[in-house]
Amino acid sequence: MSDRCWRCFRPVRYCLCKYAEPVDAGVKFVLLMHPKEAKRERTGTGRIAHVSLVDSEILIGLDFSKNARLHELLADPRYFPVLLYPGKDANTVRTEGFADLVGDKTLLVIVIDATWFCSRKVIEHSAFLLDLPRLSFAGSYRSEFTFKREPSPDYISTIESCYYLIKELQSVHLANENANPEPLMTVFRKLIRDQLQAQNDRIDGKLPDTHSYNWKYTKKVAIPKD
Repeated sequence: MSDRCWRCFRPVRYCLCKYAEPVDAGVKFVLLMHPKEAKRERTGTGRIAHVSLVDSEILIGLDFSKNARLHELLADPRYFPVLLYPGKDANTVRTEGFADLVGDKTLLVIVIDATWFCSRKVIEHSAFLLDLPRLSFAGSYRSEFTFKREPSPDYISTIESCYYLIKELQSVHLANENANPEPLMTVFRKLIRDQLQAQNDRIDGKLPDTHSYNWKYTKKVAIPKD
């Protein structure tokens, strides 16, 4: 395996850390990363979200029922914990009384960082997470993850989820309104451009095929501008 940055886990040649400006939204994000995401997913956005989000944490596992750090955070009276996960009982920033429930506590947002299939596995092994108040989006969004097919267009990546949630929380004064979340999308778009450029370079023979599925990519694509 090529040398990798220990922060974003990208190959050193494609390290994104210098593009990841700090975002201090006054919200604590905890990313529960599926082991497959941690070890094998090279285009996952959880790590680059973590690089940008001030005071965020990554916890790796499948069964978090005995994870000491997570339970320490959940028991901390400074925080109001929520699980960012859809469902009929999920709150949004528009839910009447939600802001009052949070009060003067800091939101502790638990985000499952995995593919949609693997996120369900985390829930199956850590069912206690569903006992937390759930938070979902008030708006609907489409992913800019153009080179990675999601089960549905409205399934968005981890870093996009953090970005849009911060924007929504700011609109109801539950996040630092002076924080600028745009660096999250800046670094995400840089990731997309790098991946598309690498795809074109493999087609041109400038880079070796590193995955068995590369044979599917035979047509060069346009690279979005900065």
